[in-house]
Amino acid sequence: NSFANALTYNMAVKICNSDFELDRFISILDEQISHFPHIIDYAVDDLVAFYERDPACMKYFEPFLFYKGFIAVQSYRIARAKFLDNKVELSKFIQMRSSELFGVDLHPAASIGSGLMIDHAHSIVVGATSVIEDNVSMLHSVTLGGTGKETGDRHPKIGKGVLLGAGCSILGNISIGYCSKVASGSVVLMDVPPCKTVAGIPAKIVGVSGCESPSLEMDHSIP
Repeated sequence: NSFANALTYNMAVKICNSDFELDRFISILDEQISHFPHIIDYAVDDLVAFYERDPACMKYFEPFLFYKGFIAVQSYRIARAKFLDNKVELSKFIQMRSSELFGVDLHPAASIGSGLMIDHAHSIVVGATSVIEDNVSMLHSVTLGGTGKETGDRHPKIGKGVLLGAGCSILGNISIGYCSKVASGSVVLMDVPPCKTVAGIPAKIVGVSGCESPSLEMDHSIP
């Protein structure tokens, strides 16, 4: 009957297991969306992001039905709402199922803005204190992790319009400035200023980002 109904049904069918009857799980998702209606607005932004940034996407319904990156992000948004509603165990169940099914591990405590596009969506890890602002694009095997020795606020902060290349790792409580670009395979251990391109292990500034919003252009070349 609506985009919201279709979205909750689509998620429930994919992530439900023997712990929940399907109808019960659909009602849980519907209830959460009714409490946090911005989830649907964010889902629309995410859908448009896939359509506009992925040249392989020909129709709007393709990410909705077939792209595990899109469904994984929407599952995170429900889990996030549950987490904020103090339903921590249920939020972590949804996180676990998304990780099992899609290879996308987005911690429900992380803060993720709208317009997120995760292309291919294999082996994605986003830690609990990570922040991803609006209109970020990332490819497969991206890690936003800690250094392994810290507690508290220990994960990266990703600015608006950032492009994260395949296989890059960003570790620690560091900032990637808005409209910057991280080259594929890089390991970032220090803050990156806005509108820069970094590459290497450890990553260093190799130039400007080359466009006003790398996440929209999806240009992975190094200037």
